Amino acid sequence: MQLDWCWRRFEDLGVDNVYDMLALRCQVFIVEQVPYLDPDGADRRAWHLLGRDAAGVLQAYLRVLDPGVKFDVPSIGRVAVAMASRGAGIGHALMRQAIERCAALWPGQAIALSAQAHLQHFYQAHGFQAVSAEYLDDGIAHVDMRRSAA
Repeated sequence: MQLDWCWRRFEDLGVDNVYDMLALRCQVFIVEQVPYLDPDGADRRAWHLLGRDAAGVLQAYLRVLDPGVKFDVPSIGRVAVAMASRGAGIGHALMRQAIERCAALWPGQAIALSAQAHLQHFYQAHGFQAVSAEYLDDGIAHVDMRRSAA
């Protein structure tokens, strides 16, 4: 599946993109996983990547937080792919976009993320290594991971 990728800062998203990103995040993280407060206040200090299919439907999303928001370095989070689009490599394309963006905006800096523990191999495939023991976040096992600067 071919997606049209679009990077935006929060203030430049517009109401339709905000609605679509929150709906996808809600579907993936709340309906499929566990109830929690998704709008956490960090969206305003992030770059948002939206991947839409040919019909304009949001199929993939993530955000890149500025250094100092969650970690001391830029961090990737809220990585979401619509259920119908999983297994087609979209998650990997999404991560490649995020890593390239971080390298362009913050050259020479590492990248951090908080991964669901069962997805460690996915993130390891993109150069991330676990840097913490597992911990519970909203009842789901997570591990902090870091990718060294390229």
